Amino acid sequence: MSRRCELTGTGPMVGHIVSHSNIKTKRRYLPNLQDVTLASEVLGRAFKLRITMAALRSVDHNGGLDGYIVKIDETKMSDRARKIRRDIKAKLAEKAAA
Repeated sequence: MSRRCELTGTGPMVGHIVSHSNIKTKRRYLPNLQDVTLASEVLGRAFKLRITMAALRSVDHNGGLDGYIVKIDETKMSDRARKIRRDIKAKLAEKAAA
């Protein structure tokens, strides 16, 4: 399982641990990934995603999964998130046409 957020694409970063004597040792900074279940009001179902806590705060700020996933760029999303986005946009277009 990769350590990458399904919504934002955030992954591990590389940096240094710097000692008191200024010796630099490589280390990895891992994202705070959690398995969460987010409900889509438009589709009427829930999706289990592995996302960062920063992305979860953004989802809450934008009014849930539907509002967030339509606004953000899809180039960094996982394939599952792209499919969810496509389904939500299709359902919203269908409701707007009716």
